[in-house]
Amino acid sequence: MAEEQKEEEEVAIHGDVLETILSYVPLTHLLPACFVSKTWNAAVSSSLSRFNKPKPWLLVHTQSIRRPHATAFFAYDPRSDIWLQINKKQPPQHVSPLRSSNSTLLHVLHPSNFSFSIDPFHLTWHRVNPPAVWRLDPIVAMVGPRIVVAGGACDFEDDPLAVEIYDISTRTWERTESMPATLKDSASSTWLSIAANTRTVFMMEQASGVTHSFNPDSKTWYGPFDLRPDRSIYFSVITCVGDNLIILGLLGDAEDVNYVKLWELNGESLEFGKEIGVMPTELVEKLKGEGTSLNSIRVSCMGGFFYIYNPGEPGELVALEVGEEGWCRWGSLKNAAVSDRSRVAERVVLTCSDVGLGEIAKLVGSGNGIFTLLKR
Repeated sequence: MAEEQKEEEEVAIHGDVLETILSYVPLTHLLPACFVSKTWNAAVSSSLSRFNKPKPWLLVHTQSIRRPHATAFFAYDPRSDIWLQINKKQPPQHVSPLRSSNSTLLHVLHPSNFSFSIDPFHLTWHRVNPPAVWRLDPIVAMVGPRIVVAGGACDFEDDPLAVEIYDISTRTWERTESMPATLKDSASSTWLSIAANTRTVFMMEQASGVTHSFNPDSKTWYGPFDLRPDRSIYFSVITCVGDNLIILGLLGDAEDVNYVKLWELNGESLEFGKEIGVMPTELVEKLKGEGTSLNSIRVSCMGGFFYIYNPGEPGELVALEVGEEGWCRWGSLKNAAVSDRSRVAERVVLTCSDVGLGEIAKLVGSGNGIFTLLKR
């Protein structure tokens, strides 16, 4: 008996060896490891902080364009470089189109209600009264504890530039100053790129780069600002990392793209800080997909992770990781949520969220989600 115990002690895995092994285990499989023992629980925590830290996940939502508008949910974990399908036992049913904003916000606007979700796996949906002005293609952005809904109004509405603010804490809508008149021909999510930090929402005309900002606290509009850092940009989108504004621009023209570049601006002064990086030429070609031109791009990001895609060819994604020291790591990945069928029969909506063991435990504990590893 003593010899058996001695042999078990000799083969026991612990310390750096155990933590190194755990660094290769997908995050979804680390959750059970936390319950093996206190030692393993500590090893998992140490491994995640020292060897292979969690990275923001890309969440891909597909919605059938045909009734009953069934939805499916997929996720990419860059830490482990794996795709997962998340099978929800009670998937939300939405009659109206599913849309995303601010990289993390999902929302659905229906004549009878406005539904939105902000948690990483979108387990919780908040269904509230709709805004007073009926809209088809509004700008929707979450700014701190408020959701700003602007423009996109139906033709029969008196004010196509109307702005309403939903306060999550008081659960009330408030009508406020309308969008600037200079945006009257582009006041919808089709033509404007939206970004928001904790205080301000930015709205940029994708074709011209002309930008306005709105502060929900003071209910004040600012601009217009011309934020194109290069005059050869023919299309641009914006996003926020922390309080700073990030611009992604297509340079040249749709038939002959010279570059895809990223710049960082100060979110307060809108002064240009630096050029972040230039997309490698071979990745620009991947974004084109089967086409010969690149008319537009979209981006979903969290922290220093950017997922860039062509809305007309969503099957190919370009991933960019930007380090604190300023280095850029580019790569491409196939969108496992997109099939030949989904290109014509489904909407594809992307969000991006920080996901750790806590978020995975919440999903598993809710009983409303099962992870399935997808073949590469």
